[in-house]
Amino acid sequence: MDNLTHSLVGAVLGQVGLKKKTGLGMATLIIGANLPDIDAIASVLGVGSLSLRRGLTHGPIALFLLPILLTWAMIAFDNWQAKRGTRPADRLPIHKGWLLALAYIGTISHPLFDLLNNYGVRLLEPFSSQWFYGDSIFIIDIWMWAAMIGGIWLSRKWEKRGKTNWRNPAFATFLAIGFYVAANGLITNHAEAKTTVAVTEKFGVKPDLVIANPRPVVFWQREMIWRGKGKIGKGWYNGLNFGGSLKLNVSASPNNMTDPAIRTAQKSSGDMASFLFWSRIPFAKVEKNASGKYVTMRDARFMEWPVADRFLVRTKLKAPEPK
Repeated sequence: MDNLTHSLVGAVLGQVGLKKKTGLGMATLIIGANLPDIDAIASVLGVGSLSLRRGLTHGPIALFLLPILLTWAMIAFDNWQAKRGTRPADRLPIHKGWLLALAYIGTISHPLFDLLNNYGVRLLEPFSSQWFYGDSIFIIDIWMWAAMIGGIWLSRKWEKRGKTNWRNPAFATFLAIGFYVAANGLITNHAEAKTTVAVTEKFGVKPDLVIANPRPVVFWQREMIWRGKGKIGKGWYNGLNFGGSLKLNVSASPNNMTDPAIRTAQKSSGDMASFLFWSRIPFAKVEKNASGKYVTMRDARFMEWPVADRFLVRTKLKAPEPK
């Protein structure tokens, strides 16, 4: 998910009451909720970053070590402020045990929310490079933003007024987000099951992969993508209709992944290898012109503006050496 969502998750957890367990509790939750994204520095590598993002810093070793480092940093910051005489007088005392617990809660929330969308996260890195996908929530969900911002605002407002039940709006938001995530999971599961049956009946091909791509804003809709026998097809699912309505495109296109040029491109281009390591449903275009032979690779999940050009790699194949 985007970093605003991660930050809001940390803030909601704080307003549920966890921030009162120790000094710097809220800050620790919010920083922890964003901490695994320190791998964003790899973005300077362009396409090559696809093989590095959402991997090692989202895996079990990092999730064990990062909260410890965060706790140490927060304690050091608190001590530094105390020595300078700038520590806020109303800040709660540091409780090391609770601070560590909140660091773990915030940090672990990050891959759990990343798991909800279709980009993928390698939860077991470095022990396994398997990608995991939720296909349930679009990477930027304005409904989650609205619910969490509203819940946090109301909780803070009640807290400032001295109401004893100031935690309730944040707790209600926490439950609402849980229900929203579960409902979207059911929509995705039903859409994928219905698409599998429909593709088998219409095209005579049982797909080996079906993806329900979440849509921005219209969370009840899915762009359906399926793959079977070297072809990729698409469709649309509307979960608001009774039983869910599905419309498949009339035709499917070859993914061209068996072309020998693909393996050659993968061996000769680090960007192509990184792309194929990350890609879930790749397809290729092999073309020739006066300047040479080229392989262009895309992923069917990310074909629309404004992300289409970010998930594309093009490689020129080297001409074979004369014998």
